[in-house]
Amino acid sequence: MWASRSASGRAVRLGALAMSASLLAGCALIEAIPADPDGTLETVSGSVLEVGVSPNPPFTDVSGDAPEGTEVTLVESFAASIDAEISWTVAGEEELVQQLTNGELDLVIGGITDQTPWVTHAAPTRAYADTEEADGSTTKLVMLTPMGENAFLAALERHLDEVSP
Repeated sequence: MWASRSASGRAVRLGALAMSASLLAGCALIEAIPADPDGTLETVSGSVLEVGVSPNPPFTDVSGDAPEGTEVTLVESFAASIDAEISWTVAGEEELVQQLTNGELDLVIGGITDQTPWVTHAAPTRAYADTEEADGSTTKLVMLTPMGENAFLAALERHLDEVSP
């Protein structure tokens, strides 16, 4: 009887140990999700964030020496949160989306709405603010990130959630 209880207790402890190992492995896997296949968040953190900016005041104004506007301020605070310097590229949306697709940019801004036609070429953030159109309707603002760079997208969206009105 004693030997059988001991063997049974050992089996329970081994089972508990195996379950603990599985849980720890699962926790490590959870920390790795979301992931960036190209490592965008890791690459830009503590380094340079390549940002494309399309003129669209008051969100993005490129008439001065440096970009200004509400989205520029948001991107600057995001860059500060990941200890990154910003390198700005000013162009039209089509050219910027092409550069984003080619891996030359990490982020594109310019008063882009959730109705953007670029969703087949770029991953938009979830809407972070509303804006009123000339006809009085309301649309939602998004930023564009590289497709599949989910850790970078998640970090940006967390920041936008924290700082957006």
